[in-house]
Amino acid sequence: MFTTCNEDIEVLDLETGRKTAELKGDSEIVTSFAVKPDGTHLVSASRTMMITVWDLSTFKAVRSFKAHDAPVIAMDIDGSSTLVATGSADSTVKVWDVDRGYCTHNFKGHGGIITSVKFHPSTDKLCLVTASDDGVVRVWNLKTRKCEAVIEAHSSVVRSIAFSDNDDGMNMITAGRDGIINVWDWRRRSLVRTIPLYEAVEGAGILLSKTNVDLGISSTADTSDMRIIYSGGERGIMRLWDMDTGKELFAQTKELNAKHAFVDVLYMGYSQRLVAVTNDQNMLFYSTTNKLERVHQIVGYNEEIIDMEYIGNSQDYLAVATNTEQIRIYNTNNLNCELAYGHKDTILCLNVHESGFIVATGSKDNTAMVWVVNMNLPPSKRIVCVAVAVGHTKAVGTVCLARESGCAFMVSGSEDRTVKMWDLSPLKKVFDTPQDAHAIIEKTGPIRLASLYTFQAHDKDINSICISPNNNIFATGSQDKTAKIWDVATGSLLGTLQGHRRGVWDIVFSPVDRVVATTSGDRMVKLWSLSDYSCLKTFEGHTNSVLCVEFLTKGTQLMTTGSDGLIKLWNIKDGECILTLDKHESKVWTLAKERSERFVATGGADSTIHIWKDTTQDEIDRLHVEEARTLEQQQALDNFLHAKDYRNAITLALSLDQPHRLLSILQDVMMAAEQRHPVSSSANMNRPSLESDGTVSENSAALGIPSIDNAIGSLAPDQLERLLGYVRNWNTNGKLSRVAQATLYCVLTRYTSQTLLALPSAKEIISSIQPYSERHFSRLDTLLTDSFIIDYTLHAMDVISHDYMDSDDGH
Repeated sequence: MFTTCNEDIEVLDLETGRKTAELKGDSEIVTSFAVKPDGTHLVSASRTMMITVWDLSTFKAVRSFKAHDAPVIAMDIDGSSTLVATGSADSTVKVWDVDRGYCTHNFKGHGGIITSVKFHPSTDKLCLVTASDDGVVRVWNLKTRKCEAVIEAHSSVVRSIAFSDNDDGMNMITAGRDGIINVWDWRRRSLVRTIPLYEAVEGAGILLSKTNVDLGISSTADTSDMRIIYSGGERGIMRLWDMDTGKELFAQTKELNAKHAFVDVLYMGYSQRLVAVTNDQNMLFYSTTNKLERVHQIVGYNEEIIDMEYIGNSQDYLAVATNTEQIRIYNTNNLNCELAYGHKDTILCLNVHESGFIVATGSKDNTAMVWVVNMNLPPSKRIVCVAVAVGHTKAVGTVCLARESGCAFMVSGSEDRTVKMWDLSPLKKVFDTPQDAHAIIEKTGPIRLASLYTFQAHDKDINSICISPNNNIFATGSQDKTAKIWDVATGSLLGTLQGHRRGVWDIVFSPVDRVVATTSGDRMVKLWSLSDYSCLKTFEGHTNSVLCVEFLTKGTQLMTTGSDGLIKLWNIKDGECILTLDKHESKVWTLAKERSERFVATGGADSTIHIWKDTTQDEIDRLHVEEARTLEQQQALDNFLHAKDYRNAITLALSLDQPHRLLSILQDVMMAAEQRHPVSSSANMNRPSLESDGTVSENSAALGIPSIDNAIGSLAPDQLERLLGYVRNWNTNGKLSRVAQATLYCVLTRYTSQTLLALPSAKEIISSIQPYSERHFSRLDTLLTDSFIIDYTLHAMDVISHDYMDSDDGH
């Protein structure tokens, strides 16, 4: 599927909804596009008045040209995939040879913005039908370049033009926002009938012939011989019509409290699906062979992520509350999304029972609802509203289900400052057989819950409620800067947690200790004792309000989210923040942990959901593998040295990045060579002599042994660069300069200047080596000069000694 997103066109996988490619547009939004019937190219138009042709094999633009003096509003490609018709806001229609990029026809005559264009399906007729926002439809003959007919049967914008497929396009329909569908005889260009729909139509067409549509009339009803029109518009439901009689064959039942309208309808003929695009940026897929039941959906925009939790036995799904009236159930494996309608206003909170299939939601419509979710059932039975809790006078901002397996009660908190305890025992049959929830509720409708008790809990809005793991107590957090602990059985107050300087956003019980954690607008996280209700510890680190908190790692760590867009992980024992995650661009409203705590999901005001993986064990395993590999390599290095295999030893030391070990090898070898061949230092500084096979002779090896010189002379570029880096560091120390200079001498005599300069950091290394080398040579010159005094002194002593001996002989 191809769909626009501002100035780009996204390519989506239909089954998963995952983006597979992106056609990057210019700086203006895309106003219209069409795909060739042969699937080779896509043609798009934007507000820059440019038309771009995209190669769908590479997803690259192959051609661009200017089309009209105003944006292109409508576009269609003929059956031969050679001609493109574009309708513009400048009231003109042009036909283009898309492969060659030039205009073949320019039709003028409409008095308004072109809203729809459609080629006749028969390539022999070469006709084009266009419509404008004044309701006028024109038929153009491409051969004669003239307008053959002007049809004025609509009083408003014409949104759809379609042809029948079983009679060579001899029937045509037009539908518009005037709430009617007109059926036309193509031969006579005459109106056959008008079908009133009493709603603005945004999309209409004709189903393929021989399609057996399930209309829900009877199991034996055969519709394969009918010519059926589909339509969708402002009412947000799909409807089917008999083109020959004008009767309505089927109309969907609007989903509970759904407010969306359709802005376009697409027909997938071969898979027998209708795709409705809604005004809240969702795409709903309906099966024409199964009473137009919704079988799939792709969510285009999330709004703000307000709350979410993992659901399902395997925790593969996320229940998400966004700034809309629907619950969204995301499959975390493929990002497929299910929508559930029920609330009349924005959902503010949700909570999932530990069983994984019971969900409670609270909304701005002052109600709470209980849902049963089973994603293994058919689409229409996956998410079922089984109960409604009515009683709060203002928005329900928080709900929490009992922790026990039976889920006997639910607690809700509201902006009316009250807490209500709801009896869920009437739902026992539903909870015992969740797979039959749809059948049970279908007969009676959602059960209306009764309140066990109600009391005013705080002086301001209640932001959070949490029930303890043993179901004996529950806690509330409020904008009045306090958190309170209550008895579940009686609703009596047990203790008040005071200490925050701003409203308390979230409160949660530890899974192992008698403590609770709270977050607040004062940028602090506090840990409280349930024994004396005192503050045990305060965590500071967020730069703005802390919005959500969860215990992790068996109650030894805390994870928090804040208005600063940060997610922080804390060690409770020492109060230190050990990890900060920064991916969100705005407030992070919610945090959800998987049952195994291997994954954590966060969502916020930037409309994105990030799923984080706990890599602690993976990191430990990686370190163990690296440690074992290092030990093996260290042993191999020792074995090479013991066997005096210096070539492999040097290569392995470079691979292990052990400069000190390599330095020790070179020092030991050079010292042993000096003991074997005590020659003057100047002898080693001559160019090394070579044996007949091209290797360095032992007496002239710069590093003492020819095999080491040969090993350094055959290094890979990355190893050579690393070795020069070691030489640069060694060269800064006078005691190590002799090894550094000998190694550098070996490198300079074995590699060409081109090879050395080709190294990425060659210039930097050379510029670092040069000043220290000049200093070392200056020191050697000074020592050499000083050695002349010693030579002179020794020579003078020899002369005096001879004179003295001669004088003794004279006596």
